[in-house]
Amino acid sequence: MTGKDATRRLPLGKSWVLAAVGFVILTVGVVAWRQISGGPQQAEAQAPVQRQAQAAPLAAPAEEVAPAGRPSGKIQTVAVVNREPITRDALGEETLRRHGEQVLESLLNRHLIAMACQQNGIQISEADIDNEINNIAKKFGLSVDRWLGLLQEERNVTPGQYRRDIIWPTLALRKLAAGQLEVTDAEVQVEMDKNYGPKVKVRMISVNDRGLAEELRAKAAANPDAFPDMAKNHSQDVNSAAARGLIPPIRRHIGNKEIEDTVFALQAGEVSPVVFVAGQYLIFKCEEHLSADEIPAGSLNGIRQRMADVVRESKMREAAGDIYEKLQASAQIVNVYNDPSKASRMPGVAATLNGQPVSLQELKEECISRHGVEVLDGEINRKILQQELTRRQLQVTEADLEAEIVRAADSFGFLTKEGKPDMEAWLKQVTEEQGVSVELYVRDAVWPTVALKKLVDDQVKISDDDIQKGFVANYGERAQVLAIVLDSQRRAQEVWEMARRNPTEQFFGELARQYSIEPVSKNNDGQVPPIRMNGGQPTIENEAFRLQAGEISGIVAVGNQYIILYGLGRTKPLINNIEDVRSELVKELHEKKLRLAMADKFETLRESAQIDNFLANTTQAGKAFDAAVRQQMQRK
Repeated sequence: MTGKDATRRLPLGKSWVLAAVGFVILTVGVVAWRQISGGPQQAEAQAPVQRQAQAAPLAAPAEEVAPAGRPSGKIQTVAVVNREPITRDALGEETLRRHGEQVLESLLNRHLIAMACQQNGIQISEADIDNEINNIAKKFGLSVDRWLGLLQEERNVTPGQYRRDIIWPTLALRKLAAGQLEVTDAEVQVEMDKNYGPKVKVRMISVNDRGLAEELRAKAAANPDAFPDMAKNHSQDVNSAAARGLIPPIRRHIGNKEIEDTVFALQAGEVSPVVFVAGQYLIFKCEEHLSADEIPAGSLNGIRQRMADVVRESKMREAAGDIYEKLQASAQIVNVYNDPSKASRMPGVAATLNGQPVSLQELKEECISRHGVEVLDGEINRKILQQELTRRQLQVTEADLEAEIVRAADSFGFLTKEGKPDMEAWLKQVTEEQGVSVELYVRDAVWPTVALKKLVDDQVKISDDDIQKGFVANYGERAQVLAIVLDSQRRAQEVWEMARRNPTEQFFGELARQYSIEPVSKNNDGQVPPIRMNGGQPTIENEAFRLQAGEISGIVAVGNQYIILYGLGRTKPLINNIEDVRSELVKELHEKKLRLAMADKFETLRESAQIDNFLANTTQAGKAFDAAVRQQMQRK
């Protein structure tokens, strides 16, 4: 690589800065969603990690690193699992492995802004950051604690990260751009017009053919009252056509100026000329002009101030991008972390920015700050599995890992022309989908899978009864039924009685369409997929297979739902000899049982482990410790 190739601009361009200074705008959606739903959104199949997030001091944009290479004031044992420690250095390596490249980019961006602040004599104090966060929280009517908690729950942004990566760059760029943020009365009035000004209620026809547009326009001008029907029958904009051409009222300054000028020039009942916009020919009919919104005198100053803030925010985003592009153009960056040859010549350095080194230790600490908690949780799980392998005198070999990758390729249908598992194609697909390297995929997905399989494989047995049930489930006859699903026993009783009085397939379908709360049965006159035995719903299965054609079931209670079935008959099995599919059944059943055993085994190991997580400030005594404590208390 040449010297020119080794020196480049910041990799994220203007987008990182715009994302940082515009973050508060995006979080408005968080507040709105929370107010509507009334509760936090839970991550699927994963318990939330409870911890106290400490906001790191931000007198400078990056945390201090001790001269000896050790982070000052940082705990060096981040977790203890069954008396075995996980060190901060080990966690730093793992977070670096997963997130180093991404974190380095934003770290360099922050350093670049810090350099500009230093050159211009700009300082951002802790008080400045506190005041900004307090002002933002007030805008949403929240306390600071609630606001910070909301960001962490819904955006996975910790208080420290919010201060360091969002608020600090925003304040710094705001001061750097101070001379470009003046707001005029005319600009405020434009925002007032956008949000509160007069508007025009119109109907619209949209087509992609000029000749058709002119023909429709002439007909509409001759008979404006026919415009709604013409929009419904001819407009190619599906949404407005369904509303007979009616679209939301048009205000000034919020869209296409030609459209706005056209509709504001129309009188009520008048049809516009054809307007060509974005590949479509548009015709408008003015329904009426609507006056500007009435604003109470006591609210006017506050509203104008909010509009001024909107203008200032817009200017801030534009100015920040311009300033950042200028900083980029003059910056000299050498990325050492991503270049093994440079890393060997510059040990301990992640990158240089305008000749100044950014240490690898600082990058590790930044990775831990942002991603340490989730990566540590994974390392704790890995430690638990490794300890159990050691206790059982088992090992995960390279051959084991390769065999699991081959199995996955075969399972997901990645085969060569010869019909053999295509491991390379599978690795390419799965790593691209997950955005990880092969090394990380093997470490985080393949290794745990192989480890758990070794721990439980000898426990998985497939009996003749399992094979028979599997054959019936996969290849046996199905019960064909209509279904009505209801959410109350009282309503179910009413519908059941109606069905019994007129026990025909047609009438049952009408009842399903009218009363069923389940979309498939409601939209298909009660029809649902055929029901198989051993499919996991024994109550429904037994009732469905009991029914004769034309017979109505009793009311079947399943959870908080009540189901009524109408028998249509049985399907005919395509395979009658179990021996024809025995090998496939054994393979499938073994895999299913193995997965269940693996999940149970890991849950048992995790619950039994003694875990002290100092990074998340959590502790778990483990079942063995709990049992010892109870036994000790009983002795007393």
